Amino acid sequence: MSRPWWRRLLDSWPDGRTTGDPPSANGASSFHLRWDGHGDATEVSVTLEVLEPPTVDRLYFWALQADFADGRGRAAGGAHLGLQWHPQYPGSTAVNWGGYDDRGAILQGTDAALPSFLGNPHTRDFEWRPGEPYRLRIARVDHPDGSAAWRGSVTDSLGEETVVRDLLPAGDRILGVVMWSEVFARCDHASVAVRWSDPLRVRADGSTDAPAAYAVNYQARAEGGCANTDSHADAVGIVQRTNTERRTPQGAQLAVPS
Repeated sequence: MSRPWWRRLLDSWPDGRTTGDPPSANGASSFHLRWDGHGDATEVSVTLEVLEPPTVDRLYFWALQADFADGRGRAAGGAHLGLQWHPQYPGSTAVNWGGYDDRGAILQGTDAALPSFLGNPHTRDFEWRPGEPYRLRIARVDHPDGSAAWRGSVTDSLGEETVVRDLLPAGDRILGVVMWSEVFARCDHASVAVRWSDPLRVRADGSTDAPAAYAVNYQARAEGGCANTDSHADAVGIVQRTNTERRTPQGAQLAVPS
């Protein structure tokens, strides 16, 4: 089905929405980088670095998302692992590992060793520092009952791995992967930038590969998105930035720097 004419018109406006709060359903403006390539995976990982941190008391969330499936290829929901700038947590820094099944119900998981200032099972206290690379890893592990569980962990630049917890979706494989920035700030708040680099995918047979390119997506104006977000390549990886000129158009393919 084609998009309504009024949505195509809104999305085609060159200036778009560059000021004010995003009027989306959840109050955020999001933009995404979807990995190319197909096939089952048992692990995905990527390095995230907050190059220019937020300066306002608003929520920012940068995450690696895995879309799960069962052995027949049927959707089994998805989960997102990432760092948050969360003003209600100590130092405004946190980590989140949570998701939903294919019906939209919140995924159940094991208890996390990390404390949570707000008592949220998904969002935990975690001290991260701007300018430091963090390795986000989603990997299949064996649950005591014999089913597949999915472990979310973060490794810092010194090689110290912090396991957030295990989630228990119905799926036993990853079919799709996307990285995203979800920003609950005004479109005109000070520019914030993060960089994604060194993606890795582990197959069921133990072989590894990496995406050759990412498909770029921006939340549409009609859905509340800001028009001054951008994803572009630098010498290290792909930078996602808010409150900037959009250099890469919607739907473009960005080659993964080697």
